[in-house]
Amino acid sequence: MLTKRIVACLDVRDGKLAKSVKFVDTRDIGDPLERASLYYQDGLDELVFYDITASSDRRNIMIDVVEAVAARTFIPFSVGGGIRSVEDATKLRLAGAEKVNVNSAAVQDPELIQRISQAIGAQSTILSMDILRVEACEGTPSGYEIVIDGGRTRTGRDALAWAKQGEALGAGELVVNSIDADGTRDGYEIALTRMIAEAVGVPVIASGGAGKPEHLYAVLTEGKADAALVASMVHFGDYKVSELKRYLADRGLPIRMCW
Repeated sequence: MLTKRIVACLDVRDGKLAKSVKFVDTRDIGDPLERASLYYQDGLDELVFYDITASSDRRNIMIDVVEAVAARTFIPFSVGGGIRSVEDATKLRLAGAEKVNVNSAAVQDPELIQRISQAIGAQSTILSMDILRVEACEGTPSGYEIVIDGGRTRTGRDALAWAKQGEALGAGELVVNSIDADGTRDGYEIALTRMIAEAVGVPVIASGGAGKPEHLYAVLTEGKADAALVASMVHFGDYKVSELKRYLADRGLPIRMCW
């Protein structure tokens, strides 16, 4: 059985660690480099860095911060925000990122996924999806819509259809981020995560809503996710990564333990 993963998300704005609730009320909460080192030392499986205003500001990601994080941590490290070309993806790989996350630019140019996948490999190409719950209709029959530009722009694109298309184009992993659950700490969007996990054949990372260990267990079992992304619950000191891993291991989930 494949090991389940815990992934810590560092949302970075202007070089500082930031956190929002449902993509609004964003505030700075610390130094991303210090947090990356702390979580790595505590047994984190994987780290994801999002430059949350790169796409909306129409600028490139901050390579210097990527290089600094890569120099301090020795676990899989993925980066997203402002990636619009194979050149952008290649620069990030050279800066130390094992994976790149495409989001807004891929929605506007789906073939970008294929070009990046062919250039750096499907295993290094992640499609990150910001998803809003909506009323099911002809355009969004799943009842979930893709939103881009850091939650600022609705697309009318059905989330389930986009997940399938992303996999077909070469994405080797999907991040399913629920805008409705983001930052609430009330639990992941289980139905959304399970719907996409059952429809694709690549790993799915559940994102948005983690507040207590039970939420991780639920999304990794009921939600059929391969990995659970955490942010607020570790950023604000409610739980340590090692505590979360011990909780999951004690309940029979295959977890990488390193202590």
